[in-house]
Amino acid sequence: MALAGLVTLLVVTGCGRDAAEDRQVRIATGSPTAVYYAIGTAFSGIVDRELPGTDASVLATAASKANMDLVAGGQAEVGFAQSDVLVTGGAPAPGLVALARVYDDLLHLVVRADSPVKGLAGLRGKRVSVGATGSGTTVTVGRLLSVAGMSGTVQRRDLGLDDSIRALERGEIDAFFFSGGLPVTGIKRLGSQVGIRIVDLSEWAGELRKAYSDVYVVRDVPTSAYSLPPVATIAVPNLLVVSEKMPEDLAYDLTRLLMERRGELAAAHPAAERLELRAAISTLPVPLHPGAARYYRSVKP
Repeated sequence: MALAGLVTLLVVTGCGRDAAEDRQVRIATGSPTAVYYAIGTAFSGIVDRELPGTDASVLATAASKANMDLVAGGQAEVGFAQSDVLVTGGAPAPGLVALARVYDDLLHLVVRADSPVKGLAGLRGKRVSVGATGSGTTVTVGRLLSVAGMSGTVQRRDLGLDDSIRALERGEIDAFFFSGGLPVTGIKRLGSQVGIRIVDLSEWAGELRKAYSDVYVVRDVPTSAYSLPPVATIAVPNLLVVSEKMPEDLAYDLTRLLMERRGELAAAHPAAERLELRAAISTLPVPLHPGAARYYRSVKP
């Protein structure tokens, strides 16, 4: 009888618990020396601190494409992803919705300062890292080389940011691409150790828009980013995405914390300084999660 009473007590206690006590929020980010990871780690700490009963954690990944797959497959609740990875032929990826547009990723083509490469065409025959498999960088670079008529013309290396930096430093590659917010910590550190240049890619933004999506724009890499002469390149918005099945209240709270604590996120990385209400809602053609939309309506002036 006592045992039956104990079992009953345990069942009742379990049923009476707040469901949020077992809730996890896994945030899929990117390389530990890149922007997604820095902002994602700070956001994880905020969620852990301010949503009782929620266990937030960070996943280091190959970035955008991998993050999209993790969220779609239920192995992460939140993911950073470039909008060009999320959109094919103008249609958004099924099952994924956005909490916010966070900032723009700029496509870096990094070479040594004494490299003969002055433009995209200079990469023909060169050893080039096009990004890690599963990254947004690989998607964007594949499209860029295609519109430039350069598919198959480089000695391709599929390296993530950290491996690309080491390979360029050792002379094992001639150049690498990386798409990220400004400044990318690993690239900034590389610039302080060896002389580098960032190659202008801006002339190809229009061709990318025509062939793939109007998400591609031109942005400047200012001197303040890497203490280098300013240069223009291709940029693409990145979004914080979740499953369309995420509970509305959780999506609301995550969006609220993202916006209310953006000063704390900016302290983790300057790219988060670009996070603001008017831009955050500009996620189309990827729709906003209803919970995120409810938050933005609640703070609309």
